[in-house]
Amino acid sequence: MTSFEKRAMSIKPAKQMDVAFEVEAALAFHDEDAKATIATLLGDIKHLRMQLALAEAAMSHGMTRGWTPTFDREVERAGQD
Repeated sequence: MTSFEKRAMSIKPAKQMDVAFEVEAALAFHDEDAKATIATLLGDIKHLRMQLALAEAAMSHGMTRGWTPTFDREVERAGQD
């Protein structure tokens, strides 16, 4: 079993995932092409924002007990504590 398979099988919350591993995996998926990796990630962001907007429009305020989704998050820069 490869180290990638071992990591894929381990169950960890998303916050505990190794960011460096995720970056390397994304780059490897795109044959180390950073621009292609960024383009894919930006496309994913655009798609997910659209899905969030559709979900927000479809759900009632009462269904979520006043909670509304946010489109932006607090940015944590890699390498900063």
